Amino acid sequence: MRLTNVAQLRLPFGKLRGYDVSATRTGVELPISFDQRRHVSLGQRPGSWMAISFRLPAKVELDDLANAWLEVINRHGTLLSAFSQDAHGELHLEEITVGPGSWVQHPVATGQSMNDALRDVFDQFCAPLNTPSHRLCLLETALESTVVIASDHSHVDMWSMLVIARDLLRALGLSDEEENPQPLQAASFTEHTRELVNRERAPREVHQRWAEVLGASGSVMPRFPLPLGEPVPHAERVEVRDVLDVDDSAAFAAQAKEDSVSTLTAVISAMTAVTQELAQAPLRAVFPVHSRYDHRWDDSVGWFITNSVIESADPTPSACAAAVKEAVKLGSWPLEEILEPWGGMPEEPGMFAISWLDLRRLPVRVDSIGLEAQYIGASIRTDGVMLWFILDDAGLHLRCRYPDTPEGREHVGGWLDALILKLRSQARASVGGLLRLGERQYRVQRAERSDVPAIVALLSDDELGASREGQEITTYERAFDKISRDSTHYLAVVRDQEDTVVGTMQLSIIPGLSRQGTTRLQIEGVRVAASERSHGVGRAMLEWAHAHGRARGALLAQLTTDTSRLRAHEFYERLGYEKSHVGLKLQL
Repeated sequence: MRLTNVAQLRLPFGKLRGYDVSATRTGVELPISFDQRRHVSLGQRPGSWMAISFRLPAKVELDDLANAWLEVINRHGTLLSAFSQDAHGELHLEEITVGPGSWVQHPVATGQSMNDALRDVFDQFCAPLNTPSHRLCLLETALESTVVIASDHSHVDMWSMLVIARDLLRALGLSDEEENPQPLQAASFTEHTRELVNRERAPREVHQRWAEVLGASGSVMPRFPLPLGEPVPHAERVEVRDVLDVDDSAAFAAQAKEDSVSTLTAVISAMTAVTQELAQAPLRAVFPVHSRYDHRWDDSVGWFITNSVIESADPTPSACAAAVKEAVKLGSWPLEEILEPWGGMPEEPGMFAISWLDLRRLPVRVDSIGLEAQYIGASIRTDGVMLWFILDDAGLHLRCRYPDTPEGREHVGGWLDALILKLRSQARASVGGLLRLGERQYRVQRAERSDVPAIVALLSDDELGASREGQEITTYERAFDKISRDSTHYLAVVRDQEDTVVGTMQLSIIPGLSRQGTTRLQIEGVRVAASERSHGVGRAMLEWAHAHGRARGALLAQLTTDTSRLRAHEFYERLGYEKSHVGLKLQL
């Protein structure tokens, strides 16, 4: 799922509607968590919200959408609460009742972008002290409807937004799950806050380690290690980048597994190395961790995030694994008590925070690709650096917010460039594409445009190929460009230890309805250089191709080969392929 910013969100022009619920305060006081108090104590302000957007898979009546939204609100206690501040400045969290209301159409001024109109709505309705501080919006065009849900951060985190989207789709009967049980009351964040107060206090060594990390940062939360300009809030610069595509992400994860570490640890390793190279300093950062320490919170909505700190001075995988493990441990205790010696969280301009969310491992799933779902951040002024990573079925993505100063652009932008180059380089060099055949090694990689002449030479290297392949390389380069623009195709080359291309194949993932919706792996153009044949290279290539298909949901591999290639038929049959179909072709 992409992370974006409201200023960068791509929205069609249409009717922007919002649903006004009726809300009444009950006078029932609720406990306030440490992080909620820290957030809300900054007062009423724009840009304190987060949002999620997704395209509805079918047209929905407004009344049905409103009823589904009320069902979601009444399932989650934190959406039935609101903050206030009394005359003495004391914060209160109060239970509210929420009932039916009415739809309103929000104006879009002449010359105003839909992004700005949506931002104005959420800045108005989703501020910390509003009752309630969440909002359902619907953007309608003649062709489609997009739901955008926002809430002040005090009541939600990124995991929570996914729960809200899933529950709304369930309530509408639009979930892609096999079963759609009626939503039950989820465990309330209020219960979590009460339990956290009564949890065991942190041991002495945890206090000591926190003090060491903060002391190394100047007795404040860790800061970005390079200059950001004058230490005051500036207009923000938000960069949204796709770091690794699905193939490079798989290769990167394979290397992490080979090194016996998590993908997160491997990314921390790269960040540690880049920080040492550019700043000659260890990687120190605020490291948010979730506090859903019990599975009963998995389907709950709330701010189940607390802050930890990470310090990583050694980029080796084992050392970074220890740093991540320590950061998780440091964030596993009530934060208020730990930070009491500093009078709360000691924030200063330049604070550096790194957030990580692997959507593939969450117990909450939606079809983020099919729904075109996106996390949306608000626009603010900032004096620090906040980096979010999302890992999902489409790869690794990031969003980074930093002060839009000359120093910020140079140092944060340069740090991001160096990090992404390192991650991509490590993915391409990973064991994920390594073929080991005795003492010889080969590497499978996605072909580059410069590989086209070598691929054409392999395709032409027999009687059939010589007669049907051409000499005009630009024709093949145009075809390569079409293939490379479609992520369902993987044009592979196999390189030997001298980096010479000695094999090629084209792999395509084909979803289908037949065979009970079976996804297929289509294998075409398998060629091995004459010098490498009969050494097991072809078998290793096909085994790699099968793993590639399985990782993308394919349950069936299929290929075609010319009827005259009798040796090829025998080769494929030895791999388990069956002559089950007759292939027909027609020249168009």
